[in-house]
Amino acid sequence: MSTSETSRYVRLRVEVVLEIEDAEALTGAAIGRIEDDESMPEEERSHARSAVREDEAEALAYLIEPFDLVTEVPGIDLVQASWSSEQIEYDPDAQEWDLDEEDEEEEEDEGIVNPGRS
Repeated sequence: MSTSETSRYVRLRVEVVLEIEDAEALTGAAIGRIEDDESMPEEERSHARSAVREDEAEALAYLIEPFDLVTEVPGIDLVQASWSSEQIEYDPDAQEWDLDEEDEEEEEDEGIVNPGRS
């Protein structure tokens, strides 16, 4: 099979750091999503409500849907998606949060040369 005859799969990695400015609004929205999910069994619903009340990261995970990120992109079919959410310590000035530097390191590790970067 030639390349033109086979499907092409692409892994898209996105890392986002969000600041929770209103935990009550976030939790309320997550509980609303849980309550509106008619396919969720009551036992799971009870556990989900408890989880989102205890952890804002868990609440966020109930509200973010990877499918929504690509649903309007023409010519693709979402084959698989996974995501997670966790609370972190964040210092925007710390070197570990310099995402451009991380990209450069990964490219060097993978042997990718990008002449546009100095």
